[in-house]
Amino acid sequence: MKIDILTLFPEMFEGFINTSIIKRAIDNKLIEINVHNIRDYTKQDHNRVDDYPFGGGEGMVLMCQPVVDAIEAFKTDDSKVILMTPQGIPYNEQVTYSLKEEKQLILVCGHYEGFDERIRNFVDMEISIGDYILTGGELPAMVITDSVARLIDGVIEKDSYTNESFNNNLLDYPVYTKPRVYRGLEVPEVLLSGHHENINKWRKEESIKRTEMRRPDLLKKDD
Repeated sequence: MKIDILTLFPEMFEGFINTSIIKRAIDNKLIEINVHNIRDYTKQDHNRVDDYPFGGGEGMVLMCQPVVDAIEAFKTDDSKVILMTPQGIPYNEQVTYSLKEEKQLILVCGHYEGFDERIRNFVDMEISIGDYILTGGELPAMVITDSVARLIDGVIEKDSYTNESFNNNLLDYPVYTKPRVYRGLEVPEVLLSGHHENINKWRKEESIKRTEMRRPDLLKKDD
């Protein structure tokens, strides 16, 4: 998969693409991630990419020309262009799995007060990572890139994500490691039994119990 990120602040992605699992995935050529500066595509003087909103109001608005030109510089027949915006569809694991099947993602990071409404005519999808406002779309772009990249074959072990939270609308079960007792807190005996059937049963029960307690809305999706 190829991911092209369009942003006004490419430096924000330096640490993200050069550490940990993402870096290994890039080095192993499992995924290609490119970060592009929208300012490189403006035709305005002084690399300007924004202007005051028609009708008045606070803040500055991203102009169509540099954003659309940046999109079109990388768009192909295989691209899915995604705009980062709090007005987009809520991002969840199901969306992540669908994006994983794409050949190329182009993630457009908004900034300032917003973007010219006409830019929406040049994207395929709009995504929000939550009901809150950020200073720009860079963090959401990282979230989407990270969550999609880890599902690419070979990036991590498949067993690491097939039984985790949000699969089957359940939160993940509790996990433990050494020591067996820490400050009086003990590892559940069933996990030390070596009886895999009982362990799997316990994990399923705990997963349901945890979901009922913390995210009952997930269980309602199965109704």
